[in-house]
Amino acid sequence: MANPSYPLYLAPMEDVTDIGFRLLCKRFGAAMVYTEFVSAEALVRSVKSTMDKLTISDDERPVGIQIYGKDPEAMVEAARIVEESRPDVIDINFGCPVKKVAGKGAGAGMLRNIPLMLDITRRVVKAVDHTPVTVKTRLGWDQESIIIDELAEMLQDCGIQALTIHGRTRAQMYTGKADWTPIARVKANPRIHIPIIGNGDITTPEEAYEAFQTSKVDAVMVGRATFGRPWVFKEMADYIRRQTGACPSDTLSPAPLNLDDKIDILKEQLRINIERTDERRGILHTRRHLAATPLFKGIPDFRPTRIEMLRAEKADELIAVIERCRELLHRLQRDDSTGEA
Repeated sequence: MANPSYPLYLAPMEDVTDIGFRLLCKRFGAAMVYTEFVSAEALVRSVKSTMDKLTISDDERPVGIQIYGKDPEAMVEAARIVEESRPDVIDINFGCPVKKVAGKGAGAGMLRNIPLMLDITRRVVKAVDHTPVTVKTRLGWDQESIIIDELAEMLQDCGIQALTIHGRTRAQMYTGKADWTPIARVKANPRIHIPIIGNGDITTPEEAYEAFQTSKVDAVMVGRATFGRPWVFKEMADYIRRQTGACPSDTLSPAPLNLDDKIDILKEQLRINIERTDERRGILHTRRHLAATPLFKGIPDFRPTRIEMLRAEKADELIAVIERCRELLHRLQRDDSTGEA
């Protein structure tokens, strides 16, 4: 299903990209997926909840494990621990903007300490034997310090094998609009020979196609648009195929998924998560997707139902809420088709 000429990647996201979700995104066309980001300090201390994030499946390959931290020794040791899980890529997070990470000097906080960022990158590259090291970062700390053009070259010189650029500064957090112009500029730099992956505000098939066309990046990474919507990769890949003529019309992917298909996928996500963990954790990992999915946006006065989803503690309770939503959405569709008020 994935188009090798226009690869779409699932962004690493805390409390989102657990293994069940990654497997579904892979099925629907994600060319590469990433784990939730992993604290180097917690790995070194063998914190169980953090170690659990290193569990990957051959069915989701290629898969990257992303680490973050500000201490070079801890980052080196964490990279060695991660390599034992045999990921296809070890990614270093220099882009997370949240206060508890960037405010302590890790993630996007590294954009204020470039010498340390480069030192960590060089040392991690040297520390692992067989696994490519990549980096994900932002344009700069704020609008007055857009440094990605020079930084991309410096990171490449450290030995990384690919660079993902989110088109915002740390100061922007997730507000405003991602700027893909600097991303395109880095990709066009004749001194850059590693793959450049673009990230930021890719929410529709049209935006994914436009990002490839205008920036010429090697891959597009999709983040928040995947919440409760693992099939978004299929929608994007199908649209890109139609626009590029990448395959004859009679071999395009099957018809778009309908409402029942999508609800069944969300129920499958719940089942996978419960099977791979337990009922409590499986529900915790799944219900945030259920609360965020665009499927239920059209339900009038959805807030009480959303709260019920978030409070469900048993699988059968959660499934009952989902089935009520299915029935209501079908009723709304019938009303629309008959023109009833």
